[in-house]
This record gives sequence, structure tokens and C-alpha cells, in this order.
Amino acid sequence: MTRYLLAGGGTAGHVNPLLAVADRIMDREPDAVVLVLGTAEGLEARLVPARGYRLLVVARLPFPRRPNRAALAFPGAFRNLITSIQELISEHRIDVVVGFGGYVSAPAYLAARREGLPIVVHEANAKAGMANRLGARLTRFVGVAFPAARLPHARFVGMPLRREIEGLDRRAERGHAIAHFGLDPRKPVLLVTGGSQGAKRINETVFAGAATILGAGWQILHITGERSELVASDLAGYTLLPYCDRMDLALAAADLAVARAGSATVSEFTALGVPAVYVPLAIGNGEQRLNARDVVRLGGAMIVDNSSFTPEWIASRLVPLLQDRALIAEMSALALQAGVLDGADRTVDLVLEALAARVRLSR
Repeated sequence: MTRYLLAGGGTAGHVNPLLAVADRIMDREPDAVVLVLGTAEGLEARLVPARGYRLLVVARLPFPRRPNRAALAFPGAFRNLITSIQELISEHRIDVVVGFGGYVSAPAYLAARREGLPIVVHEANAKAGMANRLGARLTRFVGVAFPAARLPHARFVGMPLRREIEGLDRRAERGHAIAHFGLDPRKPVLLVTGGSQGAKRINETVFAGAATILGAGWQILHITGERSELVASDLAGYTLLPYCDRMDLALAAADLAVARAGSATVSEFTALGVPAVYVPLAIGNGEQRLNARDVVRLGGAMIVDNSSFTPEWIASRLVPLLQDRALIAEMSALALQAGVLDGADRTVDLVLEALAARVRLSR
């Protein structure tokens, strides 16, 4: 019986691939023990127990960005955090540590190294964060969701996807999806989403340009996010939802999407062949633009700067695209070329390879 410690959390971009890998481990090895290392503040505190996995909670210790009192205290606190994770590894007799980035991954990698355990890294973004840049220097078992990710020993495995996405047959489910959202089966669907929290620029621009889109013969399924202040529209064919708990059906309904370019969004769209107009988040370290780069180069998507995404852009650039159904069909096929459906299996294969290498070295 193998005992796995999966480290990561904070955001859905870390937690969802972690849970997909946890589920696939249990599919393959029902008697395995899978534990998750995280913090009390991150999404993992809710999502991990809800999925049925035990969460081992450690202190949230952000890396200091400026010289101050917290920076002075950081080295000692970081050493203590590594030690506490070592104690958890020993207490739970862990065999391998798999990290997905986030606050807990860096100390988990270092604790695993001290304990002589195999380390596996999965990086979800095309531009790696600090924790995984560290982890990739400690192991040769490094999986990346995007070929552009520059990490030592990087191997393209794709994104571990949620079961409902991995097993989705868009064509077979389209009728169900159209009925679920109360859409018109005679018209193509533009899916608009900025993630669970929404995206202010996308929301306001699409809301302002909705009549133009509808006038092109399309309908809109707009998931605004829970923080959005947009209210329901009286335009026929414009459906606004603050939250969608059936994103699989939203993707089954979509003929084209407008969205941010988070790693999970790009990975799910390409895996399913959803053509898209990506509006990368304008802040951060530029990873969203990099996430979309490969599928844009292939022709399966377009990219527009956040500042350029305006009602005028919708009229001058989006509407001509909406009117070219042949091009959209071609974009769908090209998007599939950038996608990976079996990222969970590929990542678990990498973990098992790391375990096998440890066994060979111990003989």
C-alpha cells in the first residue's frame, strides 16, 4: 500500500488538478492512502474534505515581497514549517510527495528531500511560480500542463482534468445542455466567463455589446461570477448567471467562448475543442497570455488585450468571426490539437515512475 502526500492549494488552479490526480490514484490503487497538505485559508480547506480526502493543515507562510519585519522573521518560520512537514511525513509514513505549487509546496519539497523521498512536481501554468521553480531543481520528475513552461526536467503531461470534463462528449450532451440553460436550439451559443469570481472588463464589455452579438444571430450564455453587479438583461437570447455549477454543460452548449486565459480554462477548452477569444488578465506575471499562446498559434483561438476588449472591438472583430461559421468549426478542430484529455493519467504515470526509480535505487 502506497502512501501519497499531495501538496498544494490556495487557488482553484492548484486544488482542482491536485484533486483530479488524487481521484486517479484511487481509481488505479483503491487501497492507497492519499493525504493532502494545505492551509486553513485556501480553497483546499473546503474542497479537499468535501471530496473525501484528509487535509493536513500547516501554517500559511507567504514569501515576503519587501524588506520588513515579516521578511526578517521569514527564514526561521520557514525552517520551522519544513520541520513540521517532516514530522507529518514521518508520522503518516509517506512514500512520495507530489506538489502542485502554492504556499505549502516549497517547504513540502524541501521536507521530502530531507527525508529522502521521491518528489514529483506538476506545474499548471506556462510560467511557473516560485515554489515549482524550486521543486524542479530537486527532482527529474516534473510534469507541465503547457509545453512552453520552462522548468528543469520538464515533461509535457497536460492538465489533470475534472472527471466531468474528461468524460464529456460535447456533441452527445449538446441537446441536454441547451435544455438545461433554457437556450434556443436553433441558434449558436457564445459562452462568456471570467472564472468563478468574474472579470469586470469582460462582463461590462459583453453587457454593453450584447445587442450587437445577438444581432449577428447568436445567443449568449454569460456566467458573470458571484461578485458581479450585473443584473438580468431584458434582451431575448441573453442569459446571465452569477454562478454555474454545471460548467460541463456550459461547455457542451458553447460554439465559441470569450474568457480569461487561466490554465484550467485554456486546458479544458482545448481538451474539448472549444474555440475561444481569450482576454488575459492584465495583472500578474503574464502567465495567462502564455497559457493561450500555443492554441492561438495553432489557430484554435484569438487573443485580445484586456484594454482593447471594448464594445467597438466586438463590433469590428468579434461579429465578423461570429458570422464565419466555417472558420469557427475550423478553430474547434485546431483547438483540439493543443488539448490533452488524459492529463490525470499522464501525471499519475509520472508519480509511479518516480516511485519505481526509488525502488530501483534502494536495491
